[in-house]
Formats: sequence, structure tokens, C-alpha cells
Amino acid sequence: METENRNQETGRNRKIERFEDLEVWKKSVRLSIQIYKALNSCKDYGFRDQIQRAAVSIPSNIAEGYERNTNKEYIQFLYIAKGSCGELRTQLYIAGEVGIISKEKSQDFIGITKEISAMLFSLIKTRQEKF
Repeated sequence: METENRNQETGRNRKIERFEDLEVWKKSVRLSIQIYKALNSCKDYGFRDQIQRAAVSIPSNIAEGYERNTNKEYIQFLYIAKGSCGELRTQLYIAGEVGIISKEKSQDFIGITKEISAMLFSLIKTRQEKF
């Protein structure tokens, strides 16, 4: 499932040979880790579990889709990852409002989810048009 990705530092295209090379996957993994750390002391276990599952679902679906046999399946999993990103963003709004995490941290995380969602949208369009 090879593709090209524009290196943000150099502006040059480079081959994507594995899902670990995808910037959107890297960014979503970093976000998942940050969310796990931010919720480390959260005693609302149901909410913590739900938000952590949504966060982990994003890079997991990117990876699973990449490892599938067809472009159609890959795109389907990218859409699932994008949906999980929207779910996570909703939960972050709630977490900030009820004080599970600070409003400032919530807004930081929400900004990252918007970036990831835009990256996923762009990757989906590329996969639909060029593959």
C-alpha cells in the first residue's frame, strides 16, 4: 500500500512504505499518549475509558486500514478514524466543561483533533482520486 507523502520539513515527496511513516498516524499516536497522561488521575473511570478508547481508535484504524488488501478498505478505515476523531473532540469539549481536564488543555487537544481530521480528509481525497 505504497503512497507518497510531502515531507513537511523539506517540501519534497517521500515514499510511504508502512503506516508508521504517515504523519497523521504519528500525530494521532502522540495525541493518544498525551490524553492517557492527562487522564491518569481521573476517577471517572467510565468517561476515562471512553475517551481513551476514542483516542486510541484513531491511529489504530489508520494502521488497520493501511494493512488491508484494497484501497477501498483503506479508505473505509480512514473514515472510521475520522469518525473517532469527531467522537474524541466531542468528549474533549465535555471534559473541559465539567472539569475533568482544564479548559486550556481541552482546547489544545481539540485543536489537535481538528488538525488530524483535516489530515485524514486530505488523505482520503488523495486515496480516492489517485489510487
